[in-house]
Order: sequence, then structure tokens, then C-alpha cells
Amino acid sequence: MQLEELFEGFIQLINTAIDDKSAYTGGHCARVPALTMMLAEAVNRTEQGPLKDFVMTEKDRRELKIAGLLHDCGKITTPVHVVDKATKLQTLFDRIHLLDTRFEVLKRDAEIAMLREVAGAGSDVRRSDAAKQEHAARIAQLDQDREFLRHCNIGCESMSEGEQQRVRQIASYRWLGVDGKECNFLNDDEVENLTISSGTLTAAERETINHHIDVTIKMLDSLPWPKHLKNVPEYAGGHHERMDGKGYPRGLTREQMSVQARVMGIADIFEALTAKDRPYKKGKSLTESLTILGNFKLGGHVDPDLFDIFIREKVYLDYAFQFLHPEQIDDVELGMIPGVNLGT
Repeated sequence: MQLEELFEGFIQLINTAIDDKSAYTGGHCARVPALTMMLAEAVNRTEQGPLKDFVMTEKDRRELKIAGLLHDCGKITTPVHVVDKATKLQTLFDRIHLLDTRFEVLKRDAEIAMLREVAGAGSDVRRSDAAKQEHAARIAQLDQDREFLRHCNIGCESMSEGEQQRVRQIASYRWLGVDGKECNFLNDDEVENLTISSGTLTAAERETINHHIDVTIKMLDSLPWPKHLKNVPEYAGGHHERMDGKGYPRGLTREQMSVQARVMGIADIFEALTAKDRPYKKGKSLTESLTILGNFKLGGHVDPDLFDIFIREKVYLDYAFQFLHPEQIDDVELGMIPGVNLGT
């Protein structure tokens, strides 16, 4: 018994370290196990459908709970500035402020050019007025461009090709850098980040995030699990797999995964959709989250039988009352949710 308590203490130690490193990741590590157990219990009590024979003992529950607590332990190695990347230009700080400075330089240069033109115009009022009008238009354009880049810096679900092209156009502006040499207004890295089509992560950063599951599996596989906990690595290591085999890191199909691992996959996705403490997005409403989850069912991403139980047993609602803000809990019209079979 003391060894069991010591083991749970070590699990809490790891999660405390993750929590201290990234507060929202720590919250995720606590909520996913809770939702995992809610859905598993719903499957355990179901008396219809393909999963009606699924049964959990107390030992099974403990094994799944521990797997849930450890499912993201590999994130202890993920750089915090990637995990908590709130805007597209954020590294150790948000580089949008560097762009603000460059815009001020361009505005200063425009003012100097205008003053020189006015001075050179002498008594030519028409030339002087034209210079002032051109300067005012230039300043207005720079202000619009600055607000546009600030908007682009905030992650979104879909950035249009037109918006991406405008970023590249602004990038081609010329300015004198800190070394006195003329260069593009935005460098290649800034353009890559500001044109991210969805979210705030570049492809390389997303790969860094995804690597946490490889680390999780490596960490868990290295432990000498006792017989009653031998499935922990499989349960915890499968929550980013897809039913159609297009997930990661192993590309497993539904048939190659346990029910428990598939349960954790749904829990991980739904928690991420509804999480209200992410630095880069607001928590989605129940309707929005279930719509995405339903499309995932139809697209072969999540287990369709577990999705049906998730809906039928109203697991989403039990979870919402415990963990979501009241404004996220809207009136869900199940008939409008993709993949919902009201006859089940």
C-alpha cells in the first residue's frame, strides 16, 4: 500500500512540475483523466450497441486513471514558449512590438521626406500641399498595415490566401535596419509566422509539440510495470491516434487500439476544444465543440461507437457542469450535430 501511495506521489510530482511550467498544460493533465473516467464509466454501464459487453473492474479503473494522469507526461520536455505560444510572433516575448518600432521608423522617414519636399517647394503652394497630402495618405496606410499585422498575429482557425498575400506585400516594404542597411520590413521567419493559416504554431513548432507523445511513450515504456498496470503505456500512448490510421506517432487503426485508448482520444480532443485557459484561444461552446467532434467521427478521427455513447449518456453535459464556464454551456440541438444518430 505504501508503494502504491509513493507511486501516485511521483505521478503528482510530475504533473506538479508540468503545472508549474505551464499552468494551462497542468489543467489539461487534470481534466483529461476526469473526462476519460466519465466516458469509461458511461461505456461500462451501457447496455446497447457494440460496446455493451465492455466491463471495468476496480483494478481496470485504477489502471485507466493512472494512464490518464500520465498521458502527457512527455510535455515536461516541451519548451514552454512553444506550449504557451499565445500569438504567431511570440517566442520568449511577442515580437509584434518590434514591428511597431519599425512602423514608427517608416512614419518618421515619411515625415522627414515630406518636410524636405515642403522646404524645397519654397513658395510653390501646390507642390507643398501635394507633399502634405501624400504624407497623410502614407501615414494612414502605415497605420492600417500595422493594425492588419496586429490582427494577423492573433491565431485564427482559417487565414485566407488574400490575407497571407497582404502580409507578403507589407514584408516587401524597405526600411533602414539597425545596422543602417536597407532591408525588407519583415524577415522570412516573421512572414512564415504571420501567414500561419490556422492557430499560432509553425510546422516546426507543431512537430515539437507532437513530439511530446513520443517522449511520453518512451518514458512509460521504460518503467517495469506490474501486471495490474501493464496496459498504462498503451492507454496513455494512443490518444493522438486516429481510427483510420492517420494519427501519430504509430499510425494505429481502430482495431489495433484498446477501448480505453480510444476513450482517452475523445477525452483529449473534447477537453482541448472546450478548455477556457488556453493563452491562444477562447474555450468553445458545447455546440461548437460537439460539431467539431461529430465531424471527427464522420472523418474517421474518433471512435464512432464511443461518440454515440458520449452523446447518448450526456457525458459532455456532466463534464460541462463541472469544468466549463456557464456561458459555454449553450442549448445543444443534437439533431444539428454532425454524426449524431438520435435513434441510438
